[in-house]
Amino acid sequence: TEAARGASEMVLADDNFASIRAAVEEGRTVYDNLKKTILFILPTNGAEAMIVLAGVALAMGEFPVTPVQILWVNMVTAVTLALALAFEPSEPGIMDRPPRRPGAPILSPFLLRRVAYVSLVVATLCLLLFQWALDRGHDPAYARTAVVNALVAAQLWYLFTCRFQWKASVGWDALVGNRAVLVAAGILLVVQGLFTYLPLANRLLGSRPLEALHWLPVLSVGLVLYGVVELEKAAGRVRGRGSHHGAPA
Repeated sequence: TEAARGASEMVLADDNFASIRAAVEEGRTVYDNLKKTILFILPTNGAEAMIVLAGVALAMGEFPVTPVQILWVNMVTAVTLALALAFEPSEPGIMDRPPRRPGAPILSPFLLRRVAYVSLVVATLCLLLFQWALDRGHDPAYARTAVVNALVAAQLWYLFTCRFQWKASVGWDALVGNRAVLVAAGILLVVQGLFTYLPLANRLLGSRPLEALHWLPVLSVGLVLYGVVELEKAAGRVRGRGSHHGAPA
Protein backbone atom coordinates (compact mmCIF):
# COMPACT_ATOMS: atom_id res chain seq x y z
CA THR A 1 0.00 0.00 0.00
CA GLU A 2 2.74 2.46 0.89
CA ALA A 3 4.56 1.72 -2.37
CA ALA A 4 1.34 2.35 -4.30
CA ARG A 5 0.80 5.63 -2.47
CA GLY A 6 4.32 6.76 -3.28
CA ALA A 7 4.00 5.92 -6.98
CA SER A 8 0.50 7.28 -7.50
CA GLU A 9 -0.46 10.74 -8.65
CA MET A 10 -3.77 10.65 -6.79
CA VAL A 11 -4.59 9.03 -3.46
CA LEU A 12 -8.21 8.41 -2.53
CA ALA A 13 -8.56 9.08 1.19
CA ASP A 14 -11.83 7.13 1.52
CA ASP A 15 -13.62 4.28 -0.25
CA ASN A 16 -16.07 6.56 -2.07
CA PHE A 17 -15.15 7.01 -5.71
CA ALA A 18 -17.56 9.97 -5.90
CA SER A 19 -14.78 11.88 -4.13
CA ILE A 20 -12.83 11.79 -7.40
CA ARG A 21 -15.67 13.46 -9.27
CA ALA A 22 -16.03 16.11 -6.57
CA ALA A 23 -12.29 16.78 -6.66
CA VAL A 24 -12.27 17.10 -10.46
CA GLU A 25 -15.24 19.49 -10.36
CA GLU A 26 -13.57 21.62 -7.70
CA GLY A 27 -10.32 21.65 -9.66
CA ARG A 28 -12.11 22.75 -12.82
CA THR A 29 -13.90 25.51 -10.92
CA VAL A 30 -10.65 26.82 -9.44
CA TYR A 31 -8.99 26.72 -12.87
CA ASP A 32 -11.94 28.54 -14.45
CA ASN A 33 -11.90 31.24 -11.78
CA LEU A 34 -8.17 31.73 -12.18
CA LYS A 35 -8.66 32.14 -15.93
CA LYS A 36 -11.55 34.59 -15.41
CA THR A 37 -9.50 36.67 -12.97
CA ILE A 38 -6.59 36.94 -15.39
CA LEU A 39 -8.98 37.68 -18.25
CA PHE A 40 -10.44 40.49 -16.12
CA ILE A 41 -7.19 42.06 -14.90
CA LEU A 42 -5.21 42.14 -18.14
CA PRO A 43 -7.47 44.56 -20.08
CA THR A 44 -7.30 47.07 -17.22
CA ASN A 45 -3.54 47.33 -17.55
CA GLY A 46 -3.76 47.09 -21.33
CA ALA A 47 -6.19 50.00 -21.61
CA GLU A 48 -4.13 52.16 -19.25
CA ALA A 49 -0.95 51.41 -21.22
CA MET A 50 -2.67 52.28 -24.51
CA ILE A 51 -3.96 55.56 -23.07
CA VAL A 52 -0.46 56.55 -21.93
CA LEU A 53 1.11 55.50 -25.23
CA ALA A 54 -1.54 57.44 -27.15
CA GLY A 55 -0.79 60.52 -25.07
CA VAL A 56 2.89 60.24 -25.98
CA ALA A 57 2.34 59.34 -29.65
CA LEU A 58 -0.18 62.14 -30.19
CA ALA A 59 1.94 64.63 -28.21
CA MET A 60 -1.06 65.57 -26.11
CA GLY A 61 -0.47 68.62 -23.98
CA GLU A 62 -2.38 67.05 -21.10
CA PHE A 63 -2.34 63.34 -20.31
CA PRO A 64 -5.77 61.71 -19.87
CA VAL A 65 -4.66 60.10 -16.59
CA THR A 66 -1.92 60.82 -14.07
CA PRO A 67 0.34 58.15 -12.51
CA VAL A 68 -1.40 58.39 -9.15
CA GLN A 69 -4.78 57.94 -10.85
CA ILE A 70 -3.52 54.84 -12.67
CA LEU A 71 -2.41 53.50 -9.30
CA TRP A 72 -5.86 54.30 -7.92
CA VAL A 73 -7.66 52.41 -10.70
CA ASN A 74 -5.41 49.38 -10.30
CA MET A 75 -5.91 49.39 -6.55
CA VAL A 76 -9.69 49.64 -6.50
CA THR A 77 -10.27 47.19 -9.35
CA ALA A 78 -7.79 44.59 -8.09
CA VAL A 79 -8.83 44.77 -4.44
CA THR A 80 -12.59 45.00 -4.89
CA LEU A 81 -13.50 43.48 -8.26
CA ALA A 82 -10.84 40.93 -9.22
CA LEU A 83 -11.03 39.13 -5.87
CA ALA A 84 -14.78 38.67 -6.28
CA LEU A 85 -14.23 36.34 -9.24
CA ALA A 86 -12.40 33.90 -6.95
CA PHE A 87 -15.77 33.12 -5.34
CA GLU A 88 -17.55 32.22 -8.58
CA PRO A 89 -19.55 28.96 -8.33
CA SER A 90 -19.11 26.21 -10.90
CA GLU A 91 -20.54 27.01 -14.30
CA PRO A 92 -23.38 24.82 -15.59
CA GLY A 93 -22.12 21.81 -17.54
CA ILE A 94 -18.60 22.06 -16.15
CA MET A 95 -18.35 18.25 -15.85
CA ASP A 96 -19.55 17.71 -19.41
CA ARG A 97 -16.33 19.11 -20.84
CA PRO A 98 -13.59 16.76 -22.04
CA PRO A 99 -10.32 16.91 -20.08
CA ARG A 100 -8.10 19.83 -21.04
CA ARG A 101 -4.61 19.18 -22.34
CA PRO A 102 -2.09 19.35 -19.46
CA GLY A 103 0.17 21.64 -21.45
CA ALA A 104 -2.59 23.96 -22.65
CA PRO A 105 -2.03 27.65 -21.77
CA ILE A 106 -4.37 29.31 -19.30
CA LEU A 107 -5.38 31.85 -21.92
CA SER A 108 -5.90 30.50 -25.42
CA PRO A 109 -5.15 32.67 -28.49
CA PHE A 110 -8.89 33.28 -28.79
CA LEU A 111 -9.10 34.69 -25.26
CA LEU A 112 -5.91 36.70 -25.74
CA ARG A 113 -7.62 38.37 -28.67
CA ARG A 114 -10.43 39.26 -26.30
CA VAL A 115 -7.94 40.89 -23.94
CA ALA A 116 -6.50 42.87 -26.86
CA TYR A 117 -9.79 44.18 -28.23
CA VAL A 118 -11.24 44.94 -24.79
CA SER A 119 -8.12 47.00 -24.02
CA LEU A 120 -8.44 48.80 -27.35
CA VAL A 121 -12.16 49.53 -26.95
CA VAL A 122 -11.75 50.92 -23.42
CA ALA A 123 -8.69 53.01 -24.32
CA THR A 124 -10.35 54.46 -27.42
CA LEU A 125 -13.58 55.37 -25.63
CA CYS A 126 -11.68 56.94 -22.73
CA LEU A 127 -9.57 59.06 -25.08
CA LEU A 128 -12.69 60.23 -26.88
CA LEU A 129 -14.31 61.04 -23.54
CA PHE A 130 -11.25 63.04 -22.47
CA GLN A 131 -11.32 65.11 -25.65
CA TRP A 132 -15.10 65.52 -25.37
CA ALA A 133 -14.75 67.02 -21.90
CA LEU A 134 -11.96 69.37 -23.00
CA ASP A 135 -13.94 70.51 -26.03
CA ARG A 136 -16.75 71.59 -23.70
CA GLY A 137 -14.45 73.92 -21.82
CA HIS A 138 -13.68 71.78 -18.79
CA ASP A 139 -10.21 71.84 -17.30
CA PRO A 140 -7.90 68.79 -17.68
CA ALA A 141 -8.44 67.70 -14.06
CA TYR A 142 -12.19 67.49 -14.67
CA ALA A 143 -11.65 65.54 -17.90
CA ARG A 144 -9.26 63.15 -16.11
CA THR A 145 -11.87 62.52 -13.44
CA ALA A 146 -14.32 61.51 -16.15
CA VAL A 147 -11.72 59.18 -17.69
CA VAL A 148 -10.88 57.52 -14.37
CA ASN A 149 -14.55 56.93 -13.63
CA ALA A 150 -15.05 55.60 -17.17
CA LEU A 151 -12.17 53.15 -16.68
CA VAL A 152 -13.70 51.91 -13.45
CA ALA A 153 -17.21 51.78 -14.95
CA ALA A 154 -15.86 49.73 -17.85
CA GLN A 155 -14.25 47.30 -15.43
CA LEU A 156 -17.47 46.98 -13.45
CA TRP A 157 -19.51 46.16 -16.56
CA TYR A 158 -16.73 43.87 -17.77
CA LEU A 159 -16.75 42.03 -14.44
CA PHE A 160 -20.28 40.78 -15.09
CA THR A 161 -19.34 39.55 -18.57
CA CYS A 162 -16.35 37.71 -17.09
CA ARG A 163 -18.58 35.75 -14.72
CA PHE A 164 -19.26 33.34 -17.57
CA GLN A 165 -16.61 32.54 -20.14
CA TRP A 166 -19.06 31.89 -22.97
CA LYS A 167 -22.56 31.83 -21.49
CA ALA A 168 -24.51 35.07 -21.92
CA SER A 169 -24.13 37.30 -18.85
CA VAL A 170 -27.75 38.40 -18.82
CA GLY A 171 -30.67 37.74 -16.54
CA TRP A 172 -31.12 37.46 -12.82
CA ASP A 173 -28.49 34.76 -12.31
CA ALA A 174 -25.81 36.87 -13.97
CA LEU A 175 -26.65 39.73 -11.62
CA VAL A 176 -27.02 38.00 -8.25
CA GLY A 177 -25.41 34.60 -8.77
CA ASN A 178 -22.28 35.62 -6.88
CA ARG A 179 -22.85 37.64 -3.72
CA ALA A 180 -19.17 38.62 -3.61
CA VAL A 181 -19.58 40.44 -6.93
CA LEU A 182 -22.50 42.46 -5.56
CA VAL A 183 -20.57 43.37 -2.42
CA ALA A 184 -17.54 44.36 -4.51
CA ALA A 185 -19.71 46.47 -6.83
CA GLY A 186 -21.29 48.25 -3.86
CA ILE A 187 -17.90 48.99 -2.31
CA LEU A 188 -16.61 50.24 -5.65
CA LEU A 189 -19.50 52.67 -6.08
CA VAL A 190 -18.87 54.13 -2.63
CA VAL A 191 -15.13 54.40 -3.18
CA GLN A 192 -15.53 56.08 -6.56
CA GLY A 193 -18.03 58.49 -5.06
CA LEU A 194 -15.38 59.48 -2.53
CA PHE A 195 -12.76 59.78 -5.29
CA THR A 196 -15.02 62.14 -7.22
CA TYR A 197 -16.66 64.27 -4.54
CA LEU A 198 -14.56 64.11 -1.36
CA PRO A 199 -12.46 67.31 -1.12
CA LEU A 200 -9.49 65.46 0.39
CA ALA A 201 -9.49 62.99 -2.52
CA ASN A 202 -9.76 65.89 -4.95
CA ARG A 203 -6.57 67.38 -3.51
CA LEU A 204 -4.61 64.13 -3.21
CA LEU A 205 -5.68 62.46 -6.47
CA GLY A 206 -6.30 65.48 -8.68
CA SER A 207 -9.98 64.70 -9.20
CA ARG A 208 -12.92 67.07 -9.54
CA PRO A 209 -16.66 66.71 -8.77
CA LEU A 210 -18.55 65.69 -11.91
CA GLU A 211 -21.83 67.25 -12.96
CA ALA A 212 -24.74 64.80 -12.78
CA LEU A 213 -25.39 64.97 -16.53
CA HIS A 214 -21.81 63.96 -17.33
CA TRP A 215 -22.22 60.58 -15.66
CA LEU A 216 -24.17 59.47 -18.72
CA PRO A 217 -21.18 59.40 -21.12
CA VAL A 218 -18.99 57.99 -18.33
CA LEU A 219 -21.30 55.04 -17.71
CA SER A 220 -21.89 54.60 -21.43
CA VAL A 221 -18.25 53.51 -21.84
CA GLY A 222 -18.96 50.47 -19.70
CA LEU A 223 -22.28 49.80 -21.39
CA VAL A 224 -20.69 49.83 -24.86
CA LEU A 225 -17.96 47.46 -23.68
CA TYR A 226 -20.54 45.12 -22.16
CA GLY A 227 -22.45 44.98 -25.43
CA VAL A 228 -19.32 44.36 -27.51
CA VAL A 229 -18.10 41.50 -25.32
CA GLU A 230 -21.53 39.88 -25.16
CA LEU A 231 -21.78 39.99 -28.96
CA GLU A 232 -18.35 38.38 -29.22
CA LYS A 233 -19.37 35.66 -26.77
CA ALA A 234 -22.55 35.03 -28.76
CA ALA A 235 -20.49 34.68 -31.95
CA GLY A 236 -18.18 32.28 -30.14
CA ARG A 237 -21.09 30.12 -29.04
CA VAL A 238 -22.32 29.93 -32.64
CA ARG A 239 -18.89 28.92 -33.93
CA GLY A 240 -18.54 26.31 -31.20
CA ARG A 241 -22.00 24.82 -31.62
CA GLY A 242 -21.92 21.03 -31.29
CA SER A 243 -18.67 20.90 -29.30
CA HIS A 244 -18.40 19.97 -25.65
CA HIS A 245 -17.11 23.40 -24.75
CA GLY A 246 -19.92 25.23 -26.46
CA ALA A 247 -17.43 27.77 -27.83
CA PRO A 248 -13.98 28.00 -29.31
CA ALA A 249 -11.09 27.31 -26.94
